[in-house]
Amino acid sequence: MNTHHYLRHTITAALPYANGPVHIGHLAGVYVPADIYVRYLRQIGEEVLFVCGSDEHGVPVTIRADKEGLSVQEVVDKYHQLIDAAFARFGISFNIYSRTSLPVHHQTAQDFFKVLYEKGVFRLQESAQFYDEKAGQFLADRLIKGTCPVCSFPDAYGDQCENCGSTLSPDDLIQPRSTLSDAPLVKKLTRHWYLPLNEYEAWLREWILEGHAQDWKTNVYGQCKSWIDQGLQPAP
Repeated sequence: MNTHHYLRHTITAALPYANGPVHIGHLAGVYVPADIYVRYLRQIGEEVLFVCGSDEHGVPVTIRADKEGLSVQEVVDKYHQLIDAAFARFGISFNIYSRTSLPVHHQTAQDFFKVLYEKGVFRLQESAQFYDEKAGQFLADRLIKGTCPVCSFPDAYGDQCENCGSTLSPDDLIQPRSTLSDAPLVKKLTRHWYLPLNEYEAWLREWILEGHAQDWKTNVYGQCKSWIDQGLQPAP
């Protein structure tokens, strides 16, 4: 009996934030290479699903909404339409171009969380987080700026210094301040669920750095190795 062996390919590319239009650098660096690969696989008869969508959650979206004086929903609706139209005009051949605000995305994310929660994977921890008393809210890392401890750049974000490229946490910054009000920050206790990556460090080291060392691009392998070598921490 003749059998045909083939792979089903699910291919995606980085989801663009719905906080601005895509530009030629995005297209050339991310979406055109992926589209070329997808078209090649289709031409040789492989089954391919090319999926992407607008990322409508996260601090960059809220920052854009504040700058434009619009609601978050108005911002994501505006830029999702612009991004979707740009991809169509450029001929990027997605099977699906969706958006993370759709109910199917929320339900799928909740399903992942519930499975891990029911297995007792998460840890409930109390921690001190930066709080802007003037704005009346806790601050995500991109809403915090300060002096980089590595290069002394005065406007490093709470997750990364865009001057020297160092990965940071808000606690690393010297004289951290809020981007919402430019006010000095205080710390308040808050409770969150954490994924205890430290408990899986040995398994991740073996799987990523040893079992699949040849499967990664050099820069991806190097970044993962750096994180693991530093010691993984629980992630909120």
